[in-house]
Amino acid sequence: MADSNTDLERTADTTSSGPVCIDARRVYDSCSDKDCLSDLRVFFTEQGQEIIDSAVNVRLRDADVLNVALDIEPVPFHRGFYSVDMTYFFLVRLDVYTSPGSSPETVRGICVSDKKVILYGSEGNVRIFSSDMNEGDYDSQNAPSRNLPEANVQVARPIALAARLKERGRHHGLPCKVPAAILSSLGGNPTEGGENTVLVTLGVFSIVQLLRNVQMLIPAYDFCIPEKSCTGSTDSPCEMFSRIEFPTDEFFPPNIGDTLGDGNGCCCTD
Repeated sequence: MADSNTDLERTADTTSSGPVCIDARRVYDSCSDKDCLSDLRVFFTEQGQEIIDSAVNVRLRDADVLNVALDIEPVPFHRGFYSVDMTYFFLVRLDVYTSPGSSPETVRGICVSDKKVILYGSEGNVRIFSSDMNEGDYDSQNAPSRNLPEANVQVARPIALAARLKERGRHHGLPCKVPAAILSSLGGNPTEGGENTVLVTLGVFSIVQLLRNVQMLIPAYDFCIPEKSCTGSTDSPCEMFSRIEFPTDEFFPPNIGDTLGDGNGCCCTD
């Protein structure tokens, strides 16, 4: 019996330090892009549009990505390839000047942009059942007709490049239905337009991926056991503040040599 237990322990030790099979998402294809999205129309609430209609100038303060809606479809006659259609929803903040020399008013708006890429995502023709229990119903499954790879897009915060005011332009409504969460960020429903239209230009960096769940054999070393104990903070605010170093750099801005290294660099490019 002792020999049997020893053999089991030896087998367990070998298994824990050898290769193991895991179910993980594998990236089958990906691409990165640098897009300059010019002349995107900004949509405002009724209150914001009234301020825009009285504006003499606008300045783009910043922009952010609220959401990206993705749709994936197989490419006809190209097995394993898929088109990924993306709809970007941006929230922009503008400084609006209603008269020369006046202080600006901050107005928020949304703009929408579409993008499409084609990537390889391999093929899958199996039905996938899950052990997740749905009370009073069947376990969920993915129909074979929709056994598609998963599309994933990573977007950096947009670079606010420019904004311009266009008077009495031809108005077009929003190109798609806006999710309720985005309308909540805007503060209400966007209007169809008014006397003035604002067009902005944004710089966007993105990475698009197609992923599938696959079983892979990988080397395993040990379980991830935390080595640090959890400790609660019982310090008073002053004790916590006393451990913060004095922010010298905040009071003494760096020289050009500190910024460029040896001071002989040049930021100019042809």
